[in-house]
Amino acid sequence: MQDRTDVVIAGGGQVGLALALALKRAAPTIAVVVIDAAPAEARARVGRASTIVAGGQRMLAELGVWSEVAGAAERVTAMEITDSRTGDTVRPVFLTFPLVGTADGEAYVVGDGIVCQALAAHAEAAGVEIITRAAVEDFSVDGGAVKVRIDSGRVIAARLLVAADGARSRLRAFAGIQWLGRSYGHSGIVATVAHERPHGGKAWEHFLPEGPFAALPLADDAEGRHLSSLVWTETSDVATRLVSGDALTFQVELERRFGHRLGAIKVIDRPQAFPLGIYLAREFVRPRFALAGDAAHTVHPIAGQGLNLGYRDAAALAEVIVEAYRLGLDIGALTVIERYQRWRRYDTVEMVLATDGLDRLFSNDNPALRIVRDIGLGLVDRLPELKALFIGNAAGTTGSDVPRLLRGEAI
Repeated sequence: MQDRTDVVIAGGGQVGLALALALKRAAPTIAVVVIDAAPAEARARVGRASTIVAGGQRMLAELGVWSEVAGAAERVTAMEITDSRTGDTVRPVFLTFPLVGTADGEAYVVGDGIVCQALAAHAEAAGVEIITRAAVEDFSVDGGAVKVRIDSGRVIAARLLVAADGARSRLRAFAGIQWLGRSYGHSGIVATVAHERPHGGKAWEHFLPEGPFAALPLADDAEGRHLSSLVWTETSDVATRLVSGDALTFQVELERRFGHRLGAIKVIDRPQAFPLGIYLAREFVRPRFALAGDAAHTVHPIAGQGLNLGYRDAAALAEVIVEAYRLGLDIGALTVIERYQRWRRYDTVEMVLATDGLDRLFSNDNPALRIVRDIGLGLVDRLPELKALFIGNAAGTTGSDVPRLLRGEAI
């Protein structure tokens, strides 16, 4: 005995849930199942936050979710870029991006758990079946269907299986899709800190020889504390020692990098470290199978684009599926989903190479490169048209083929 559905999505993170909700809102009769290995309560996880740029915010608004998220989201008013060594007492600002006053400049920082909970609630209300504490054991393509076997023994026959199960995707491996790239040998330390003075919505990224140290503004908590989310890059061995060592050592090293611009600081959650690398799937699709989000690509967090690339995947794939569904086409046929691969491939490769290039340029202490990059940052800071171009590209709103959801339009 097996169940039948139209689309199975493996992975209940923001990308998988956004895709599921987008499909049901645009085509209410399409049947969608989300399979998530984590328990439902894990959606409220703390300690991680993401930057959502203009395109992602417009998509969440069109999906009816943003109104519930907005109260917990902090709008970024400006982004400052500095470049110096850890021990330098003076950190000159080489580049500032004002992000207030232009639609494409909108960017918000919000806890991942808040967005996941809102997306899951709206998806279930729209008729998406969400199966938690379950994992896909294997799948096989049999003619006009892909048979998905869950570890509970349940088998679901679908027209399309989407893997949105993260960078270590088991489904990508099951599909035999090559995962190309390399580890940076660095890890990103993630933590939330409270500080004496308000941040005013300003984000800043401090380029150090070991890698970037970024502080992203969060909304004040229920106790009225001023909060920021940190993304701190270190070599993996140093990062492991910092997050597993004593709190005093972590606090001292944090203060050396964070400084005292916002007064006294205090870590309010347990820091976590995540390995960093640049990876890209050789293919995004196979018959009745598609990759989305980190299962298809991972980039360096230097530009804060990981989640937003995933949102673009979800928007584009939803548009491809829904348009085929309305025409009565087979939504899992390779001829249909190859359009998604063509659509997303160039943009993804471009972002992977751009973030890798930025990391190579800034994560070193070469004196000649330091002079060149600081001159370059200074020149960009004096060219508003170039700044606007960078902001538009980062927001995912430029180009002739932006998915409708990222423009704030219904599919």
